[in-house]
Amino acid sequence: MRIIITTFFATLVVATIATTAVAQQDNPLVIERHTELLVPDEEDILDKTLATSSPYYYTNLMLKYRNGTEPLSDLEYYYLYYGYAYQEGYRPFVENRALDDMLAVMAGINPDSPTVGQLERLVEYGVEAMELDPFNPKVLNIMAFAYGALDDPSREMLYFNHLNGILGAIEHSGTGLKEESPWHVLMFSHAYDVVAAKGYAYNEARIISRTTEFVPLVRKAHDKTKGFYFDYSRVYRNKPDDVVLKRDRTWQFNNLKPREYK
Repeated sequence: MRIIITTFFATLVVATIATTAVAQQDNPLVIERHTELLVPDEEDILDKTLATSSPYYYTNLMLKYRNGTEPLSDLEYYYLYYGYAYQEGYRPFVENRALDDMLAVMAGINPDSPTVGQLERLVEYGVEAMELDPFNPKVLNIMAFAYGALDDPSREMLYFNHLNGILGAIEHSGTGLKEESPWHVLMFSHAYDVVAAKGYAYNEARIISRTTEFVPLVRKAHDKTKGFYFDYSRVYRNKPDDVVLKRDRTWQFNNLKPREYK
């Protein structure tokens, strides 16, 4: 049975981003971020991530991401995230049991006074969960929380930076405000994570086209935004013929049961 995290997760993400912004002011290793849109170009992504002479050669990028010995630029996060769609490990329909275990631990945690045992289990499950979904914002966020509570600021900052780098790559892939300019995601859950990270609660996604869905907000934002558009084409492109899709797409909000797709 999947354990669903409530609005606590959305609050934690927002807190994470705010904390990171403060920490980055005094961190000389953090690379300055930009705001230009960078819509995924499949041919360019393949060329850059497959060429061993490229600064974005995927094997090297992933090593840098996992080792965490130096910061990554916006472009490195961009090629890491969207280049993953062409890696053998990208299997968006495989059940991630370690993520379920991680969320189960989070569901029973008091964020103000977690036990060492709970935090260590979060880290253990998080490392395992990232083997199947290395850029999952929920996992990155919870790992930052766990290492911060374990008084390991170096790893805490590593996951803070990874979280913001991945969220930034997605948010720079379009405006998210029009069907013609959606945010591109590699997993169903990543769309909801982006919306939650912006501090919004949301309703069930609506299918707009064969590749695009609209995630409506529970209530309009202060700028009258009604919701956000997401491109799921990479997910469906990697769906095995013999797989029948039946997967929880989100965690529970306001006692609503998670939506299932069959």
